[in-house]
Formats: sequence, C-alpha cells, structure tokens
Amino acid sequence: MKKKSENSMNELVKWVISVDRRLVLMETMKGHTVAKASDIAHETSRSTQNISRALKELADKDLIECLTPEKTTWKKYVLTGKGKDVLKELDEKYL
Repeated sequence: MKKKSENSMNELVKWVISVDRRLVLMETMKGHTVAKASDIAHETSRSTQNISRALKELADKDLIECLTPEKTTWKKYVLTGKGKDVLKELDEKYL
C-alpha cells in the first residue's frame, strides 16, 4: 500500500515541476499560511493571470483549497494536507 502512495506522490511532484508556474507557486506558498493570486503575482513578478491559472491547476489536484470560493475576486488560498506533503517533497529535492 505504501508503494502506491509513494508512486502517486512522485507523480504529483513530477506534475508540479513540469510547469514552471506551478513550481513557483508552490515555492511561494512556503512563506504563506493564506495567499491571494495578486500577492503571489507581485512577489514573483508574474502576471495575476499566470498565477491564477496555477492556482486553478493546483486546486484541481487538491493541493490547495480556496477559502473564499463565493468571491469572484481577492480569493484566498491555503495548502491542503496533500499540498503540504508535496511541498515537503519538493523542498527536500527541488527547492
């Protein structure tokens, strides 16, 4: 059973590092408990659209969660438990 979860973790890590915006977003989340797309975009010198796309991709994989889904702007995001596990793996190997 552990082997399967290790494989899925490895697949998620590979998926994150395969696209630069995902890796940049995950790295930035290390320093935040709660983050907004505009704040991350400002910190990383990327467009808000680029970061928003990465947020959506990570949310689709259950790595981050939107705390304010009812809002259309200024949404706030946090890492999920799964996201924290992936970030730990990234931190150990790639960041």
